Amino acid sequence: MKIHDLIQGSDEWAAFRLNHHGASEAAAMLGLSKKTTRSELLHMKHTGTPKEFSDWVQKNILDYGHEVEAMARPLIEDILGEDFYPVTCSNEDVGGNLSASCDGLTMLYDTAFEHKQWNTELATSIAAGILPADHMPQCQQIMLVTGAERVIFTVSNGTRENLVWMEVLPSPEWFDRILAGWAQFDRDLVDYTPPEVKPEVVAEPVRDLPAVIVQISGEIAVHENFSVFEAALREFLDETLIREPQTDQDFADLDLQIKAMKKAEEALDAAESQMLAQVQSIDQAKRQKDQLHKLVRDNRLMAEKLLDSEKARRKAERIEAARGAYTAHVAGLQEGIVGLTLAYQMPDFAAAIKGLRTLTSMQDKLDTALANAKIAIDLQAADLVTKLEWVAENAAEHRALLADLQQLSAKPIDDFKLVIRTRIDARKKAEEARLEAERERIRREEADKLAREAAQEATRKKAEEDATAAVARLPADIPEDPQPVALESGELWPRKALTHPLTSPVPATSTPTLRLGQINERLSPISLTADGLAGLGFTHAATDKAAKLYHASDFSRICSALVQHIQAAQGMHDPQKEKAA
Repeated sequence: MKIHDLIQGSDEWAAFRLNHHGASEAAAMLGLSKKTTRSELLHMKHTGTPKEFSDWVQKNILDYGHEVEAMARPLIEDILGEDFYPVTCSNEDVGGNLSASCDGLTMLYDTAFEHKQWNTELATSIAAGILPADHMPQCQQIMLVTGAERVIFTVSNGTRENLVWMEVLPSPEWFDRILAGWAQFDRDLVDYTPPEVKPEVVAEPVRDLPAVIVQISGEIAVHENFSVFEAALREFLDETLIREPQTDQDFADLDLQIKAMKKAEEALDAAESQMLAQVQSIDQAKRQKDQLHKLVRDNRLMAEKLLDSEKARRKAERIEAARGAYTAHVAGLQEGIVGLTLAYQMPDFAAAIKGLRTLTSMQDKLDTALANAKIAIDLQAADLVTKLEWVAENAAEHRALLADLQQLSAKPIDDFKLVIRTRIDARKKAEEARLEAERERIRREEADKLAREAAQEATRKKAEEDATAAVARLPADIPEDPQPVALESGELWPRKALTHPLTSPVPATSTPTLRLGQINERLSPISLTADGLAGLGFTHAATDKAAKLYHASDFSRICSALVQHIQAAQGMHDPQKEKAA
């Protein structure tokens, strides 16, 4: 807040108000003021001329208002235990153009005082704790500019007996509305063109048609002036009657002309009655009267329809222009909002001008309704932009969770954020649970794998130990480097391997049941063929279809023979011996 050293009511203070948007003007800017229209405020700001008041208004209302305000201030100070000082301030310190002329402000700037002259209707409302809508913008802008925590709104005539007050608290919604309203006002001010100054519309006097006279003498002679009346009537219809009204002046004149023609109809009817009262049958005069009556009536009806249709057309044109301007404004805002759609209803412009008769008053109300509609949709657009920016910053990776973002955008910003954060947290927890379950599955699989490998390793070691023990039991006279012999199959085998007692055939008493495939499963990864086993001295004892069958008791001897064969092969290819050779 920036405080300006100005005396309220001075010329410097008046100049300051013209260059700033004052709190007392906020209601007019929003079209809520009962004293100043929005169009009048635009004109004042554009021309730099303040509203003029008569000497009586200046003395009996404005000056008197300052007097009772000064009388009421110490009364409120006594009630609240606070001291108030008149202050003129603005928000120039933050680059703004809003101002407030406070009737009183505390030294800590936390409480403001606003005074209004005693008015029974207003006082009753304040006593009930209800601040009328046309006073709320001023109080809210005072708090917006000063940062005060409350406004003591007081109505009095300067006496303790006629003094009522209420506490008005700040409203963020009103702050947003006021800021958006002044922004729209500034845009309208740039495009403002002062209307052509026209004198007050007063219908031009319409010369009444000549009075209709019908007299009948005792000789049944008719004295009438229908010819004079007809000439004047036709001149009026051809030269005076407005057939294409354009302005408020034309509409007012045409309305008066219709009334004149209706009066002429009534005069003709009266003439007929007068004539018939004197004589029962005067056909020629009656026919002429009927003709003239029809001529007047037809043109009157035509003029009435023209007046109504033209008013309706002009009204419809202005309503349609306002609707088009609003639609274009919304379309412009929508272009800057990607991913959300502005939700709006077309303002009821027809209701805004209901009951108004002049084109000027209609246009003022339409302009105000359009401005307020723009203010409201601007606030909605700013709200959507804020929410989209928050989503881009905080939930860009979770847009899949926001399929209903359009519906969510209708929520207040805090609720909007809470819903999205809750969804994201729930998704993260679900994903973490899924990942933990996956990690647990992998841990179980690894444990099972290690268990299997340990079992396989134990089996392998057991087989090695069994084979080593079998070799240890062999006679010591096996030559270290036995000479291989060629078998009928063409393979080379150590001579002793073929005649070693462990591989020599042993009579079997059991039925052969051990399949070659089972032997290979036990010896895996070593794989033997039937011919290979035969080379080791073990011929299959039987067959089961294509399967070769061996005695189960031969398996340990097969292992021993295989170990001998491996050791013999190692000795045959010992690198040291090969080097020595």
